[in-house]
Amino acid sequence: MHDPVRTVDRQVWRDGGPSRGRRAIPEETAIALTYNGGTYAVMMATPQNLRDFAVGFSLSEGIVQSPDDIRSLDIIGLDDGIELRMWLAPSRADRLNERRRHIAGPTGCGICGIESIAEAVRPAAIVAQGRGFSSQEVMTAMQSIPPLQTINVETRAVHAAAFWMPGRGTVALREDVGRHNALDKLAGALAQGGISTDQGMVLLTSRVSVEMVQKTAAMGAAVMVAVSAPTALAVRMADAAGITLAAIARGDGFEIFTHPGRITSAAVTQGAVHVA
Repeated sequence: MHDPVRTVDRQVWRDGGPSRGRRAIPEETAIALTYNGGTYAVMMATPQNLRDFAVGFSLSEGIVQSPDDIRSLDIIGLDDGIELRMWLAPSRADRLNERRRHIAGPTGCGICGIESIAEAVRPAAIVAQGRGFSSQEVMTAMQSIPPLQTINVETRAVHAAAFWMPGRGTVALREDVGRHNALDKLAGALAQGGISTDQGMVLLTSRVSVEMVQKTAAMGAAVMVAVSAPTALAVRMADAAGITLAAIARGDGFEIFTHPGRITSAAVTQGAVHVA
């Protein structure tokens, strides 16, 4: 199977002169997601946590409603990529045939290949109220991410999506060269672990675009926090979905763009469970 990190030779030009050495860089692989013998999407992604990716992508695309709708899932290594071969329950397969489309997905793309503007900006699911968090919990959650990004520590070149819960900290974190892929991997990990997503925060090391809000809403998470700024459409989408969107999270604080009532100065505590 493909390794998520490769070490390559490179020439360095610094301090007025060249030198040679080696550097670890992330792998980028074509990942085909197939259902009942037909290709639905081909995405460029980091070849790690691929079962999580298959389940999370299937959930965020609305192909399945739960991991149990996937009757079998095989990871097939090919000469030029990897196939995530899935067979669905009959009811889900019939629905998929009615709405099948083919996607060619570059690394930075989360909604490539959609056939209409309306589909691209489809309303996000309305989330439940969920729980509240203190501002300190938000800061603690974001500060927990960097040491857990094992691929990024090695390469400085991948995004992460994580889920943080009071009492247990970061219960799951997934990395990928594509921010959308990282979030799909996280969704798959949480769904398979039976984690209640309304009891924690989705954390992102990337900017917040509209599809990131759509995926978070599909997970049922009511709070998302990102390192970078959101787009204007992402703010409107989060507001309509009832999601608390905080962004530009730095060491000295963060900014809240929608539904600020879930984040207060008072500490709120509640137990959580752990996902590997």
